[in-house]
Amino acid sequence: MAKLSKRQQKLDKIKSEITGLLSASEAIQLLKKNHDVKFDETVEVHFQLGVDAKVNDQQIRSTVNLPGGTGKEVKVAVVAKGDKVKEAKDAGADFAGSEELITKISEGFLGFDKLVATPDIMAALSKLGKVLGPKGLMPNPKDGTVTADVGKVVKELKAGKVSFRSEKEGGVVQMAIGKLSFDDSKLLKNLSAVVEQIQKIKPASVKGIYIKSIYLSSTMGPGVRLDLTKLVDLHKEAAA
Repeated sequence: MAKLSKRQQKLDKIKSEITGLLSASEAIQLLKKNHDVKFDETVEVHFQLGVDAKVNDQQIRSTVNLPGGTGKEVKVAVVAKGDKVKEAKDAGADFAGSEELITKISEGFLGFDKLVATPDIMAALSKLGKVLGPKGLMPNPKDGTVTADVGKVVKELKAGKVSFRSEKEGGVVQMAIGKLSFDDSKLLKNLSAVVEQIQKIKPASVKGIYIKSIYLSSTMGPGVRLDLTKLVDLHKEAAA
């Protein structure tokens, strides 16, 4: 049997000391209490949903605006034509261009976190599907990154709009909701926004329990299971 590392032993000890399920506030406080690394850890939320990814309308995919921000500088690139390139730059895009930007990407440039495109240039951009697709960078109408309103989308992405989707197996949805250094209220507001959106997009064909479990975790910390019966109080906690 492999010997556990000191960190794994510590995480196991923390988990063993948790009695029962925690509220979101309690989980955040526990993660902060056990923060012992020199960098600012990312806080993530993990959902186990009662969906079947093999059923088309149960493939969860959406976006959510995190009111507290992500704590990360998001670099946005925009591929567009004509005046839309200037609109993107004026809105704060880090990179914006037309065919020349597509060529640059095809040559290996991937120095951005999000790629936005206007509908009229998607045909030219689609040839890079094998490059952008596996990295989750291909613009898609479902997450709002294929749009004529590039200025609005750039501002939203810069402010904390994130996209998410369920994994191919198990109905798992996970995403970052901020940094451990955030005030509790920021993390709670972000979590509340995510939970609200997950509930809002529940597929009509889902039967039985939709949200089976929710865990909060930090980069180097334990995974803490939340008490689903207290989700109704989450909005109140966030507003406190």
